[in-house]
Amino acid sequence: MTSTVPTAVQHTDAQPPITMFGPDFPYAYDDFLAHPAGIGQIPAAEHGTEVAVIGGGLSGVIAAYELMKMGLKPVVYEADEIGGRLRTVGFEGCDPSLTAEMGAMRFPPSSTALQHYIDLVGLETRPFPNPLSPATPSTVVDLKGESHYARTIDDLPQVYREVMDAWNACLEEGADFSDMNRAMRERDVPRIREIWAKLVEKLDDQTFYGFLCGSDAFKSFRHREIFGQVGFGTGGWDTDFPNSILEILRVVYTEADDHHRGIVGGSQQLPLRLWDREPRKTVHWPAGTSLASLHEAGRPRTAVTRLDRTAGNRITVTDATGDIRTYRAAVFTGQSWLLLSKIACDDQLFPIDHWTAMERTHYMESSKLFVPVDRPFWLDKDEVTGRDTMSMTLTDRMTRGTYLLDDGPDRPAVICLSYTWCDDSLKWLPLSPNERMEVMLKSLGEIYPGVDIRKHIIGNPVTVSWENEPWFMGAFKANLPGHYRYQRRLFTHFMQDRLPADRRGLFLAGDDISWTAGWAEGAVQTALNAVWGVMNHFGGATDATNPGPGDVFDDIAPVELPED
Repeated sequence: MTSTVPTAVQHTDAQPPITMFGPDFPYAYDDFLAHPAGIGQIPAAEHGTEVAVIGGGLSGVIAAYELMKMGLKPVVYEADEIGGRLRTVGFEGCDPSLTAEMGAMRFPPSSTALQHYIDLVGLETRPFPNPLSPATPSTVVDLKGESHYARTIDDLPQVYREVMDAWNACLEEGADFSDMNRAMRERDVPRIREIWAKLVEKLDDQTFYGFLCGSDAFKSFRHREIFGQVGFGTGGWDTDFPNSILEILRVVYTEADDHHRGIVGGSQQLPLRLWDREPRKTVHWPAGTSLASLHEAGRPRTAVTRLDRTAGNRITVTDATGDIRTYRAAVFTGQSWLLLSKIACDDQLFPIDHWTAMERTHYMESSKLFVPVDRPFWLDKDEVTGRDTMSMTLTDRMTRGTYLLDDGPDRPAVICLSYTWCDDSLKWLPLSPNERMEVMLKSLGEIYPGVDIRKHIIGNPVTVSWENEPWFMGAFKANLPGHYRYQRRLFTHFMQDRLPADRRGLFLAGDDISWTAGWAEGAVQTALNAVWGVMNHFGGATDATNPGPGDVFDDIAPVELPED
């Protein structure tokens, strides 16, 4: 069991693997990528045509990589560094093998399209030490000043099992969980759509917390409070309580919060390796071509400062150097708020209802702080109790979630002293890295009074508050109640045959327009949607034996709620 509160349906390795492809848009991106016919082609007359790709995060790099393979010439713009929220940093003066994942750090097996690219570039993964997971030696749950040490949920007091049972009952009664889980495993698209259509109509205006309160299983405030602080999978979920319950159901249906793995050496390696990778099979370009080789000095162009729609329905891009280039097609993969603030935009770039959707996009804040330590001292045994000296820790104190990351008993290690979201993240915002560390050490000292964490620290802390990052302004999208229609507009934007001719050619992609926001899989899926859109824009097509997401759109399109 990998979750503090597990999913309602237990599964075995013999069952079909689930994939994070729905339920809004149940398209098998993993099958699309694995097909020997490839994901599409463009007319030979278009080979070598430049396409702007704005943003060098995972979505932008994948879009650029696949467009290059089709024979187009992606021109990537990046304001900061390749990777986006796949950001891996080191510690000054420490062993280079010690790294901290400032953004994405754990990935579920259901991220099957993401796994395609992880395998493609030869990266290794290993189990991530979430609370009570098999990869975690021990977990401490500390609430209201009372700590409980556990290796499995059976080691916790009975009230935690009551909370687990309440969550399972809530999902079953209010969200047809067993039925949907079965349909997802069997990739039964008609059944998935049937179940989800009813739930979207019923629950679009419901918060996560309201969903809990509406269940007899959660009539106890104490149970709801514990659930918020301890949650399931990765830990506490109370920072998500104001968000749409549909967002949470997407997570549990696709097992996005279960069985996580981390990328050995850091997640940023994935976009960096794709940037340098020379595909074995490309169209138009000679052998040895890579994204790096298509860019001057192997680096993307600088930040975009202006976007205009110009004559002939072209997209004109101005960058921070003042350079102006015009393209027949462009892919924008940054967070959509950048189009409202950091980038001067022509109103004609998008239909007005798409602008409204971008303005209404709700981002969650998120903060982390890591310190390097001399060794995984937490595995030392207490002479009296026989317990681990320190454990993965969930608490209602300022730190909320503390993760212990090691690469062997005799090697330096890393502690994520705190990983927090929303209001809990904002509490850290005014503090410097050292001030944050001091507060965190004080909180953990109250949980582990006999443990001197400080004496093991061998370098300065590294920290991030994504809401304070100028090219992000938040960690990830999370819909509020009533936002389903907005998300549908942004996700389906790649279907541009349905747009006026003077609103085509600029394609949205990236995590914050996906249905699986907060997970790298969403960045991959929307990149592939945009690639299909660009291909179609240039008169290309997929192979008949491997239809793309746009080819089957009418059969699996997201539920369309009435606007009146």
